[in-house]
Amino acid sequence: METMAATIERTTVGTDAAVAETRHVGETPRERAARYIFAGIRIALGWTFLWAFLDKVFGLGFATEAKNAWINGGSPTKGFLTFGAAGPFTDFYQGIAGAAWADVLFMAGLAAIGVALLLGIGMRIAAVAGAVLYVMMWTVVLPPENNPFMDEHLINAALLVGLALVNAGATLGLGATWAKLPIVRRFPWLR
Repeated sequence: METMAATIERTTVGTDAAVAETRHVGETPRERAARYIFAGIRIALGWTFLWAFLDKVFGLGFATEAKNAWINGGSPTKGFLTFGAAGPFTDFYQGIAGAAWADVLFMAGLAAIGVALLLGIGMRIAAVAGAVLYVMMWTVVLPPENNPFMDEHLINAALLVGLALVNAGATLGLGATWAKLPIVRRFPWLR
């Protein structure tokens, strides 16, 4: 976490490319613990996205029965958007429920966000995409059942953005290695 501890960066030029080595210097035990807590939260959120993808693809019986699995011809968006939508956006969500393009985008988003968070790569893109997906899921059931406006979707959206801001992919993830790739160095928004 570059903002939490002083960082020394040493660049060595190799035969093919420059290799950067980053070490945390003067990091307190509290800052180290925070890095690991944020990494754990990143991994947990990544697993929730990837699990939702796997359950909807294979119908593992948690939120999706086998007969409704995507591989068995079921639609990952039809049930929830048809029967769960309430509030001001009901017509919009019921209108896209079960559409092939909505199913593909939703499933691709779940898989890509889940993998990126688990690996700690592409955190900026995963944070934005995940936050947008969370906010959209929040708008499906406005107002939330147990609060006038706040629920876990908004909290998780903000948390994803925070994880990207503190570079949570660099701890217990491949974020530091990812950041050294030439394309990521050229286009920092890929971090």
